[in-house]
Order: sequence, then C-alpha cells, then structure tokens
Amino acid sequence: MDIAKVRSLTDDELNEQLTVARRHLYDLRFQLATRQLTDHNQIPATRRSIARLLTVQTERRRADVTAVSGAHAGAGGKR
Repeated sequence: MDIAKVRSLTDDELNEQLTVARRHLYDLRFQLATRQLTDHNQIPATRRSIARLLTVQTERRRADVTAVSGAHAGAGGKR
C-alpha cells in the first residue's frame, strides 16, 4: 500500500490495516522458519508497509498534540 492510500484511511481503518499487516508478518516469519516461504521479498515489503502505517499514525498524533497545545497557548495569555 502506498503512502497516499495510507493517508486517505481513517484512524480505525489505519489500526485495522496495521493489525492485518503485523499478523501477515508473523505468518511470513512462521513460513520462513518452517521452510514454506517461497517469496522472501514479502518480508521486507510487509515491514515497509507497517512502517508506512506507523508513520502516518505518528503524524496524526503529533498534529493533534500541536493543535491542542496551540489552542491552549493562545487562549490563556502569559503563563
């Protein structure tokens, strides 16, 4: 999944996709350990997908924190 598609997901869909991707990575590692994995490129691709999902999740959290702290700083005057 590319970054544009990940950014278009809602928070719930993002969490669901992250859960699915982590489970998929677990299954791939299990297949690797039992010598059933034929396409070894799936492991790094899945890890990158998880990284994309986590990056967007972090961006959203930081944007929320910045928006909240910015709203409090302007409303109260000097502290």
